[in-house]
Amino acid sequence: MARRSVLFTPGDQSELLRKAPRSGADVIVFDLEDAVSPNRKSDARAAVASVLSDSEFDPDCEVCVRVTGNSTEIEADLEAILEADFGDPLVDSVMLPKVASAEDVRSLVDRLAEHGTTLPVFALVENAAGVLAAPDIASVPETTALVFGAEDLAADIGATRTAEGTEVLYARERVVLAASAADIDAIDTVFTDFEDESGLREEAAFAVQLGYDGKLAIHPAQVDPITDAFVPSVEDLEWARAVLAAKRDADDAGRGVFEVDGEMIDAPLIARAERILERSGAPSEHN
Repeated sequence: MARRSVLFTPGDQSELLRKAPRSGADVIVFDLEDAVSPNRKSDARAAVASVLSDSEFDPDCEVCVRVTGNSTEIEADLEAILEADFGDPLVDSVMLPKVASAEDVRSLVDRLAEHGTTLPVFALVENAAGVLAAPDIASVPETTALVFGAEDLAADIGATRTAEGTEVLYARERVVLAASAADIDAIDTVFTDFEDESGLREEAAFAVQLGYDGKLAIHPAQVDPITDAFVPSVEDLEWARAVLAAKRDADDAGRGVFEVDGEMIDAPLIARAERILERSGAPSEHN
């Protein structure tokens, strides 16, 4: 399942919640946390529950709900979204903010179990403790993705955000490394200026270079530029298919290393070719 573009939608905006699937995002996140003011939390829960329980709401993308990190609020969030499911969950996953340890994810998993369900967890790493604990957080079986939150991290450590992002680069790389080691998705931070498309495209291209699988969006206009960045080029797809076709021939001949257009191909490049096909949505060559 591709998770290239992950779009936040404020939980208290019913019309936007219903429109979100039309954005083309791979994942839509109904936000009960930062996008909702404290005095509208109840309204947001009711709005999200109403949309999720509407039989006409049938999106073809992944539906995730970002719950509130506060232990009291999170129970109210879970009651609202899970009671809306009526035994056939419309919620595909849950995003947990401000994850500081593996125990935070396990606690959410336990709460879900009390409601008689289990759901994949997007663990939002956005503070110093979470960055340092990223490998442990990623290793929890229910963690399906690590999500990097640069803005909150900068505030947590007292860093000044810059266009270059060097102040959060170590953390950004640590998160993607932890996700890769656990073989789960890594989702990059938001680009806050939704009117700067060229800046977004540059930022998303850099996230691809770092090894991220997708990127957060805070406005529907950001979805297409983000998706474009994570879709392999025609040239990359042709290279990947050639590599995997040559690999089959090499396997038949008992060779571990082989050549494609003058380039020696070994295990790391084979893995890269497989990753390119996965990002394109093409079927795996080794299935």
